[in-house]
Amino acid sequence: MIRLGLGRRKHTIDPKRAEAIVAGLGSRTLVMIGLMGCGKSAIGRRLANRLSLPFVDADEEIERVAGMSISDIFAAYGEAHFRDRETKVIGRLLTQGPQVLATGGGAYMSAETRAAVHEYGLSIWLRADINVLMRRVSKRNTRPLLKTADPEAVMRRLMRERYPVYAEADVVIESRDVAHDVIVDEIIAALLASGRLEPPAVV
Repeated sequence: MIRLGLGRRKHTIDPKRAEAIVAGLGSRTLVMIGLMGCGKSAIGRRLANRLSLPFVDADEEIERVAGMSISDIFAAYGEAHFRDRETKVIGRLLTQGPQVLATGGGAYMSAETRAAVHEYGLSIWLRADINVLMRRVSKRNTRPLLKTADPEAVMRRLMRERYPVYAEADVVIESRDVAHDVIVDEIIAALLASGRLEPPAVV
């Protein structure tokens, strides 16, 4: 596991190193994981742009297939139904690489999904502390799991439950309040150092 982002150093990556990542991925998918508010979609889009790869948001694909929002799926059918649909959609998307795929916060908790990510992709955990997460999620009222009287207590519980599982990711990056390009640079550096890229990814 490679960890970056705990210091202030900015990692500047030249285009040839980005090309090395794409070559080393082959047909695999870069999978963004982490809790809601950690920046999976925003940073994932920038990463995809930097690598000239397609970007896919699993939640958006689930909504497209279902013809309804995730909040409505939760309300109408419950979380178990949503998780089953999520597992199937992500399993299909993973076979369509190379690409960058942003997943929902609970997706990686599925053993089936984790196995599929390990087989078809490289996982990137955007780890964030509670203050960063709560500041970001408070800007939107569309998170089904946080529609409670004490959303921070729910977030802390999710951190306790999910962080030990997220820690299985191939790469761990500290998500914090810096420019997204800084985080993308750190992801690229960590991928190159991970040992999970196939030859000829030599830099």
